[in-house]
Amino acid sequence: MPDTGGWRNVMLPHDWSIEGPFSDAWASATGYLPGGIGWYKKTFTVPGQMKGKRLYIYFDGVYKNSTVWLNGHYLGNRPNGFIAFQYDMTAFIKPNQPNVLVVKADHTAFADSRWYTGSGIYRNVYLIAKEPVHIENWGVQLIPSSVTAAAATATAKVIVKNSSSKTSAITVQVNLKDNKGNTVLQKSKQVRINAADSMATELPFSLSNPQLWSDKDPVLYQLNVALLSGGKILDSYTEQTGFRSLRFDADSGFFLNNRNIKLKGVCIHDDAGALGVAVPEAVWRRRLRILKEGGCNSLRMSHNPHVDYLYHLCDEMGFLVIDEAFDEWEEGKNKWIKGWNVGAPGKDGYHEYFTRWAAADTRDMILRNYNHPSIIAWSIGNEIDYPNDPYSSEVLSSGNNPQIYGRGYLPDHPAAKRLGELSQQLAAVVKKYDTTRPVTAALAGVVMSNTTTYPENLDWVGYNYQEYRYAGDRTTYPKRKIYGSENGMALRAWNAVDSNQFISAQYLWTGIDYLGEAGAWPQRSNGAGLINLAGFPKTEYYFRQSLWSDKPMIYAGVSQIQKEEDKSIWSHKKAEPVWNWVANDTLQVSCFTNCTEAELFINNQSLGKKQMAGFPNHVIVWRTNFQAGKLKVVGYNHGRAVADYSLATAGNAYTLTAAVEKDTAGKTGLVQVVVTVVDKEGVAVNNAVNGITVTMNGKAVLLGLESGSTNSHEDYKANTRKTVNGKIIVYIQKSSFTEKVNLNLSSEGLQPLAVEL
Repeated sequence: MPDTGGWRNVMLPHDWSIEGPFSDAWASATGYLPGGIGWYKKTFTVPGQMKGKRLYIYFDGVYKNSTVWLNGHYLGNRPNGFIAFQYDMTAFIKPNQPNVLVVKADHTAFADSRWYTGSGIYRNVYLIAKEPVHIENWGVQLIPSSVTAAAATATAKVIVKNSSSKTSAITVQVNLKDNKGNTVLQKSKQVRINAADSMATELPFSLSNPQLWSDKDPVLYQLNVALLSGGKILDSYTEQTGFRSLRFDADSGFFLNNRNIKLKGVCIHDDAGALGVAVPEAVWRRRLRILKEGGCNSLRMSHNPHVDYLYHLCDEMGFLVIDEAFDEWEEGKNKWIKGWNVGAPGKDGYHEYFTRWAAADTRDMILRNYNHPSIIAWSIGNEIDYPNDPYSSEVLSSGNNPQIYGRGYLPDHPAAKRLGELSQQLAAVVKKYDTTRPVTAALAGVVMSNTTTYPENLDWVGYNYQEYRYAGDRTTYPKRKIYGSENGMALRAWNAVDSNQFISAQYLWTGIDYLGEAGAWPQRSNGAGLINLAGFPKTEYYFRQSLWSDKPMIYAGVSQIQKEEDKSIWSHKKAEPVWNWVANDTLQVSCFTNCTEAELFINNQSLGKKQMAGFPNHVIVWRTNFQAGKLKVVGYNHGRAVADYSLATAGNAYTLTAAVEKDTAGKTGLVQVVVTVVDKEGVAVNNAVNGITVTMNGKAVLLGLESGSTNSHEDYKANTRKTVNGKIIVYIQKSSFTEKVNLNLSSEGLQPLAVEL
């Protein structure tokens, strides 16, 4: 442990890597941010009345290779930085005396991932006190057997632990309340549990006319399980859950509550730019709300289990979730140091711990998240079969195979047949703990995997960027349930889902920009998202909304005349919301809408209506000359105006505006402030790159400023940041929800702004 002179106070959750600085001495894979070793120390006193209790410390995640001691006694080590874990501290607690808890997080191997992971105790930590007879950690499972609109039949499985020295007779009680707080079910059971033993007991039940959870109406019930002895509550567990049925069909796709739907999904990572991976719940709530408004109904947790509250938000907001365990198994993948596919890669990573820990990590992912109705599948891996990274096969020497890391069969690489052996082992672990959801994985080298038993070991087979294989593999493997587990933005990728009933899903890469998996310096983030690092929708977001959303919408962007359409699979539309050009410039106005017809106006003069049916690429376009003033598009259905969108020519930057979003749902005191550079008339100046300085008076902490830039090396802990597209977001943590704080915003040459929070 380091000399105590080096300690400083930090607020948990905490990510030290995001403190920087950015440097090309680190790895592009993890965002050119530092790793290293971090030590945490907490001194606390347990009051005398806690004597006789079992005391546990629960970590939702520590990155990575964490070791924990209490009062000098070793409690345990957990290599995986994405897995929650708990230790029993009872034997080493000193009542009414200072206790010292020490945590070491070892991220010395900083280039150990293909994306930014952060470092340290970056998720919540819980001190748990229990009676000697109590519910085990993750010891409650609500197991459905049949769910229809008429009745839900399920079993509440409860694991009880007796840490005392005598047999105990207890009552296990299950209580279920609907979303209005009404008790709709009560069941109880008498059990006896031996001293120093654990036991599982089951309480089956049937609920008439349940309100079903869905993406459109995510109705939740409150499940409460209590242990009672002599009328006294020994322990209780409460969690929101829901009832829904899932069905995956090789011919007809995915069914939720017997309703056939397409999964309109995105992949997401853990970080939020300036906040690193220590992301407050309210930040994710805002991001998910924006994705939902864009028509998204599903998330793939790439490529690891995520923070605990994110699953609760998915339950509440109606997102269907693929939870994912690993990005590599027993062999290491390439981790780029000098830029994606540049120079020599590193090989550090989870594979070093896979043989010892994979079964336990898979188990704990499932047990921790079992009761979330939002989770529809467990993924055991992402692109484990990427050709020659690391597995290889003779089949790579011919045919259409995506290959980057060497062409053709490489006999010095591990054999592809190992994919079948390992996937069988992992699938068995999943089935041991959950038979109600399918096992899936995201395959990058389908042709190679087809030579193994890997796809056969999956219930639901994900194809990454291989839409061209859908039709052929459906014929060759008619019983295989296929979906797009990772896909580009191009329209043709969505058409492959929309036009094929047997394809149930698309998961875009990616929903939100993320740190790491970057190009060569100075690029330090990946910009493939629908939303940027600040949570601001990008042009592609509105195009996706025009494909996915049921609510009438319309958007217009402007660009110089394009000679040809971008054919990239990540073909972000070049149509920016800017109406500031040189007089008489010839421009293309691109309109994204889900309306059947659109009309363009410039300074109230119509340039005519156009039918979406006449534009097979789903973008209505006009060519026009620039005139300063106002551009407006109106969307029509059945001749009636149902949506509109406007742009105005901005003058010189004059002042700032602030849109304040409080965490009214969580009541945590977190405030998110979107700051925009505007002209004298209040029109947003989209091309402004002003540096914004933030100061505060009051009990609050500035958590960070984010612009969305993918290559800025500004200090993420500074109180000044340059805008991108004339905007930044400010994250402020107040000491309490009711605390008043005065926020001062300034920028050289602009009128300052004061805001009371």
